[in-house]
Amino acid sequence: MAAPTAFSLIATDLDGTLLRDDDTLSDRSLAALARAARTGVRHLVVTGRPAPRVRPLLDDLGCTGLAVCGQGAQVYDAGAERLLWSVTLDRELAETALGKIEAEVGEVYAAVDQDGADGLTLIEPGYLMPHPTLPAVRVERRRDLWERPISKVLLRHPLLSDDALAAAARAVVGSLATVTMSGPGTVELQPCGVTKATGLALAAEHLGVSPARTIAFGDMPNDIPMFDWAAHGVAMANAHPELKAVADEVTTSNEDDGVAVVLERLFGGAAVLGRQRSAQYAPKTLSIEP
Repeated sequence: MAAPTAFSLIATDLDGTLLRDDDTLSDRSLAALARAARTGVRHLVVTGRPAPRVRPLLDDLGCTGLAVCGQGAQVYDAGAERLLWSVTLDRELAETALGKIEAEVGEVYAAVDQDGADGLTLIEPGYLMPHPTLPAVRVERRRDLWERPISKVLLRHPLLSDDALAAAARAVVGSLATVTMSGPGTVELQPCGVTKATGLALAAEHLGVSPARTIAFGDMPNDIPMFDWAAHGVAMANAHPELKAVADEVTTSNEDDGVAVVLERLFGGAAVLGRQRSAQYAPKTLSIEP
């Protein structure tokens, strides 16, 4: 585990991690991030949400720097309101991958995030948004999903659990796409080889920060590559078991300001919650080529 004074970058997931379940940022979390910032530490949002769905939250955070969006497929400059880097998922490959998945598990319902700083989220009939507060446009037919370049596909199955759907998708998709699970009701296909770690590595390089000086917070299996890349990974108490298994530490839940609990310990502030429990695991490493 890196010494607390070594951290110069804080990378946080949003949903289930920094955000509470009602999609709000607590005053305590904002204060803890502000306190860390006063010591010169940078904060980088690393989220599965596409850039257009992240902008309002970046405003709440007072962020004018970079954010990693779309599961690592986008690096967004909040100050300039533009994408510095993005990679799209080939739409023909996406259709082929969907066909393979449906041949294995039966009909699934799909949505897509369009590429670009102003891209829309499109949903086909039958698809239910896992976050009802996020805007989406319903289309009449699946083929309407492919009208513009996309950064990822979101999948739901009427019967299978997220874990079962993700496992089945990985078994048949192969190199067509990367399969991730980023939250309840959120199994996703993104460009092959693209993860939160690849986006985080690009943003960190831009900021001149190394993995050895990064602490990362998350709650779902899509955060595993980010934990592998960073020096120290902190899972929330509400995190998926797969993420807890590779974490260096487990903090309290997102509802109990688990990110703030750790930052207060590292950078000062409110007393550490008495009920906080930590669990140490063997760290893992991943070689990333930016």
